[in-house]
Amino acid sequence: MRRFLRPASPARRHQKEQTITTLRERKREQSRLGAVEAAWRLFIERGYDHVTVADICAAADIAPRTFHRYFASKEDVVVEPVRRMTTLLTDHLLASSPEISDADALHQAQREVGRFALEHRELLTALRLVARRSNHLRVSQIALRPEQEAEIATLLAARRPDGDATDWRLRLLVGSSTAAFRVWYEDVFTSEQPDPMAHLDTILNAITISA
Repeated sequence: MRRFLRPASPARRHQKEQTITTLRERKREQSRLGAVEAAWRLFIERGYDHVTVADICAAADIAPRTFHRYFASKEDVVVEPVRRMTTLLTDHLLASSPEISDADALHQAQREVGRFALEHRELLTALRLVARRSNHLRVSQIALRPEQEAEIATLLAARRPDGDATDWRLRLLVGSSTAAFRVWYEDVFTSEQPDPMAHLDTILNAITISA
């Protein structure tokens, strides 16, 4: 039988399926990012309140059903930078070594988020302006909801067999760290900081409570 008629081996089939899946995921991510970029251009030009989902779809050249595959509403688009920062924080905690303390793991994760904020200062500045000019949008600063803080405490606790996400010390550490980052964020976006990352370290190091 000719070679090209031979059925592919399980390994080659798996590799091909993985390649197809990767290409699809990449295309979907590009489509998602395209929608975000188009939406932000409109938000800045017209104001959040004067932009509709239909406007975003037209600018991004996607169908409404494609938009809703990624986002439930246009507010989900405007908070995309916040979502990415939260994901960055949780991903770093998941990868952190159980040998370092919870405080150090959280500090390192907050530094990653801080670097992201500085690299995307223009977008995050626009977020503050768009929210300030809107009568409906109230997302003007980086703040974790109580349930998100609980998720972070759970991630930290899971790093060790004896970890306890309900321990008040751990919950207080997470809450204090979140508040410290918010203070830094406000400082960086409302005043000149000669060394923003050093300022973040100073604020985070002021938290003396350890879990």
